[in-house]
Amino acid sequence: MSDSENCLFCKIAAGAIPSRKVYEDDELFAFHDIHPAAPVHFLLIPKAHIPSLAQAGPEQAGLLGRMMVLAPRLAIEQGCNPYPEGGFRTLINTGAEGGQEVHHLHAHVMGGPRPWLKG
Repeated sequence: MSDSENCLFCKIAAGAIPSRKVYEDDELFAFHDIHPAAPVHFLLIPKAHIPSLAQAGPEQAGLLGRMMVLAPRLAIEQGCNPYPEGGFRTLINTGAEGGQEVHHLHAHVMGGPRPWLKG
């Protein structure tokens, strides 16, 4: 079985594991974190299996750009207050020492009134 066949986030994006979907298009999928660290906390992932940001190459530059441009729109839609008084945090953990637990590239988008559970 390949890494993508065993990948939790690949299964979520494919609909094989239920999630609370925030957004979906042909390349990207966003869903609520099951252990939120902030009032707004969702994950934004590429549907293609990329193990981490360290494995992303120049061919993924457009996809990564789309993720970063989409994050603010989804953050507002999910209840974050607008910039500059409001805002949100975007975090990509990479590798074991970077705190990555699921080895499928994902951006955490977190926001809402502070203090948060973590950070």
